[in-house]
Amino acid sequence: MSDKKTADKRISDEEALQFHASGRPGKIELTPTKPLTTQRDLSLAYSPGVAVPCLRIAEDPSTAYDYTAKGNMVAVISNGTAVLGLGNIGALASKPVMEGKAVLFKRFADVDSIDLEVETEDVDEFVNCVRFLGASFGGINLEDIKAPECFIIEQRLREIMDIPVFHDDQHGTAIIAAAGLINALHLTGRKVEDTKLVVNGAGAAAIACTELVKAMGIPHQNVTLCDSKGVIYQGRQEGMNQWKSAHAVKTDARSLADALEGADAFFGLSVKGAVTAAMVDKMADRPIIFAMANPDPEITPDEVKSVREDAIVATGRSDYPNQVNNVLGFPYIFRGALDVRASTINDDMKLAAAHAIAALAREDVPDEVASAYGGQALQYGPDYIIPVPFDPRLVVAVPAAVAEAAMTSGVARRPIMDMENYSRELRARLDPTANMLHLIIEQVRQNPRRVCFAEGEDPSVIRAAALFRSSGYGMPVLVGREDRIRETAKELGLDPNLDFEIHNARMSSNNEIYTDLLYQKMQRKGLVYRDCQRLVNQDRNIFAACMLEHGEVDAVVTGVTRAFNVAYEGLSRVIDVKEGSIAMGVSIMVVRGRTIFIADTSVNELPNGDTLAEIAKNAAAYARRLGHEPRVAMLYASNFGNPDTPGGQRVRDAVTRLEAMDVDFEFDGDLSPTVALDYDLMQRAYPFCRLSGAANVLVMPGINSAHIATRMLQKLGGGTSIGPLLMGHTRPVQIARMGSSVSDLLTLAALAAHDAISA
Repeated sequence: MSDKKTADKRISDEEALQFHASGRPGKIELTPTKPLTTQRDLSLAYSPGVAVPCLRIAEDPSTAYDYTAKGNMVAVISNGTAVLGLGNIGALASKPVMEGKAVLFKRFADVDSIDLEVETEDVDEFVNCVRFLGASFGGINLEDIKAPECFIIEQRLREIMDIPVFHDDQHGTAIIAAAGLINALHLTGRKVEDTKLVVNGAGAAAIACTELVKAMGIPHQNVTLCDSKGVIYQGRQEGMNQWKSAHAVKTDARSLADALEGADAFFGLSVKGAVTAAMVDKMADRPIIFAMANPDPEITPDEVKSVREDAIVATGRSDYPNQVNNVLGFPYIFRGALDVRASTINDDMKLAAAHAIAALAREDVPDEVASAYGGQALQYGPDYIIPVPFDPRLVVAVPAAVAEAAMTSGVARRPIMDMENYSRELRARLDPTANMLHLIIEQVRQNPRRVCFAEGEDPSVIRAAALFRSSGYGMPVLVGREDRIRETAKELGLDPNLDFEIHNARMSSNNEIYTDLLYQKMQRKGLVYRDCQRLVNQDRNIFAACMLEHGEVDAVVTGVTRAFNVAYEGLSRVIDVKEGSIAMGVSIMVVRGRTIFIADTSVNELPNGDTLAEIAKNAAAYARRLGHEPRVAMLYASNFGNPDTPGGQRVRDAVTRLEAMDVDFEFDGDLSPTVALDYDLMQRAYPFCRLSGAANVLVMPGINSAHIATRMLQKLGGGTSIGPLLMGHTRPVQIARMGSSVSDLLTLAALAAHDAISA
């Protein structure tokens, strides 16, 4: 039911700790949005220049949204009394979760967020701490605070603060569940006002769900709330409080089983196993069952279907259809609320979000999303009533609906006049790369492949192969000595009997087949049969490439222990370049939310104009495949022939070649990086340039400049680097950088598997 889960069984404790501790500890940092290089920059940013906006804000407090980051800043605040499934572990121990929530805000809706852990369980102290933070933030996201204190805290803060205060554990779940219920009622032909709903659990999420479905139109008497002691009925005394009493109904039902008899729908926010198949069997025709307990639902979809094939089922889990996941809601709800400077998040805004999410599930699913979730039928129906979390349309649909509701209900302090333009701005906020990479990974999970790890004895490779297997990407095939691999796995703390497939090159029964294969390719390139036999026996890259060419594996990953040119030479003796194509490498650099594709970063040392043009065409196609509209800059040290050098002529030849090819993407050159990446400068200095924005595909004039640029950008710019990804071959092969991390290897192996799916 939440964006948070207990530890995924595919992730080891050590891996989780290493992820959080590596590099700069934690998951977030602050970076300036203005240049702070020169003395003048500092004078503007601080004294004396900063006095001007200070005085303006003192005159008109609303201008804080214009001159500070307040309007895009949310505080994630907890006291750690109800963290995940871990319980009351304290404020400090909750910090990794709160940092994670801040990361999700940024990742999904470009909302800046900072976590604040308040070390008190006293309601008055907590409220007094938070109430005075309103000047700093545009919104407050309360998180992991136990009931009933969370109700009191949220209500009091909403009353005294003039910015949105939102307890996601309550309302996030309620909004997504309401969205699913809207569609489930539609599919089963029910009217909201006639629906009988049973809610099991009386904590924060359950109370919020109950309140929201009533706001949606289900009558009070038609909602039966249950807790661990049974039905909450009028007159009950045991285990009651004011929040439960508000939802007590007049009924003879005393147990959950009694309440479910004849009920149309069920919301479970309680514990595993709370509902039995016998209870489901007594519900109304076409029952609606949202079993949202985490990590295990009140009843599994399989158990439901064993007695009621006509049921619509949702859970909080990603391995079943219809996941009720808070990440579908809270980032986008705050996005819309912040953009209209809402004073609160009211029921109208919550219902607008629910209806927007529900409506999105009824629309045609984009091809890239549908293909990623190929194991599920992503077409509106009983198994698809809630959009999947990585649907790129959410960032437009939900904030726009929330903003409209805020304006209509009168809580928006800066109404949006042009909603069409606002939708365009929302689309531009997020870089599509992360979404697309996630969808690629999901597609691999749905279509697992056999990937050969050529350097199977290396500890990093063994760990990556183990993760590849446990992540559901397919079967890892390791080349190496089995006893050495098993022993190393044991030393790494892995199960030495892991489900690997291991091939020893010297002992393979297929060596003669592989030798014949290699000899056919190399007999006119200086090798005799005996040379080929020795290479197959001794060179693991060649052995792995022969396995791939012979069809025994779907892809190969190598490179961790050897220089790129050594690994590439071995692979290229077996794996051909596609006819009419070229071999090349593309590196993906993600720096501060901006994605740049750089080519060629691995193969062509000093390409001529024709080759540069082909590199540009292939790199543009790859960028488009990852959801970007390519704007290609053919880079050089000069701008449009100034100065005119022989090297620059190669680049200009490539531009001429692209013009003749009549390609379907923007390109220009020769351009220096300074101009290519700064559109304002480009327009001022070279208004004739054909690019409509800053370049996002950079074609380098040679491999040395490509290598230097990507390495410097990664080390100095603090960006994330993926690749270089090898392209242009008849079979999927990827070569990692020497010393690559386990995470890098896993990503590369998954991308190689995806190449095999797409082949």
